[in-house]
Amino acid sequence: MQNKESVYPKDWMAKGDNDWDAARILLEAGKLALASFHIQQAIEKNLKGYLLSKGWKLRHIHELDELLDDAAVCHSGLNEFRSLCELATEFYVEERAPLLITSKFNKEELEKVLKQAKELIELIRRIA
Repeated sequence: MQNKESVYPKDWMAKGDNDWDAARILLEAGKLALASFHIQQAIEKNLKGYLLSKGWKLRHIHELDELLDDAAVCHSGLNEFRSLCELATEFYVEERAPLLITSKFNKEELEKVLKQAKELIELIRRIA
């Protein structure tokens, strides 16, 4: 059986909810690198869900700033979250491969990032 990714926005957003929950739980447990990865995934899946709701053709991409570029064409208010998306893209790269230099965040800093991610996701849900 060939695996095919859903093109239904709600499916992507539901997966994003799972990542959101994982990020919260992992952050509370002090697993900061894994929490940051799931923050990125929650944002990515919600942005893809939003874009799919606007007729976007699904593509394999993990750079949140590029997804945001596409999404901001439909709603310019999303640009407010550009720095968040650039930062969260780094989380994805750092968790996927061993790097010689990585960013180091403490729990309080990641809690702020998680709060910003929640604001972005709430906006996406309102405008989708």
